[in-house]
Amino acid sequence: MWWARLLNQIAAIHGTGTPAVTNSYESIATVTIGTAQSTITFSSIPSTFKHLQVRGILQISGGDTEAKLTLNGDSTSSNYATHQLLGDGSTTYGLATANSGFIKTGITNSTANIFGAMVVDILDYANTSKNKTVRTLTGIDLNGNGNIRLASGFWNSTTATTSLTFTASSGNFNQYSSFALYGIKG
Repeated sequence: MWWARLLNQIAAIHGTGTPAVTNSYESIATVTIGTAQSTITFSSIPSTFKHLQVRGILQISGGDTEAKLTLNGDSTSSNYATHQLLGDGSTTYGLATANSGFIKTGITNSTANIFGAMVVDILDYANTSKNKTVRTLTGIDLNGNGNIRLASGFWNSTTATTSLTFTASSGNFNQYSSFALYGIKG
């Protein structure tokens, strides 16, 4: 599919600034939504990689919404912060959110047949000597308008990441939304 190739290229450039070597990424799991659901969880993530990457094509039934990420099931508000730069073609702005209980990731809209795309990197996810950093590139085209977001997130924990949960900020992830988890060698 054309969008899968596009996501691969965005992911490669987003990750290192140059296209990735084809054997740098290893597929761990993929979830494609058959029936609307509010959460997607990747669990029992092996600790054998340097970084993790989630690529997603998503639509949420609740309107202009986003996917919220929590690590290891931790939704303690004081453990998370997110920083964002956003643009919609005419306006740019930035914002920061602390104490939210999640990291903001994929952006979407409930417009029929229009899905948002996201690439989420979880850096040094298995390292027990440092807190976890997440970076996200996401966007949506609404046939002439839309937006793009570059974000970073922080999880205040040195615990190795063993699960990732994406939750629709309102409504559900619609049918055909897809999430693919990759391990990045390093």
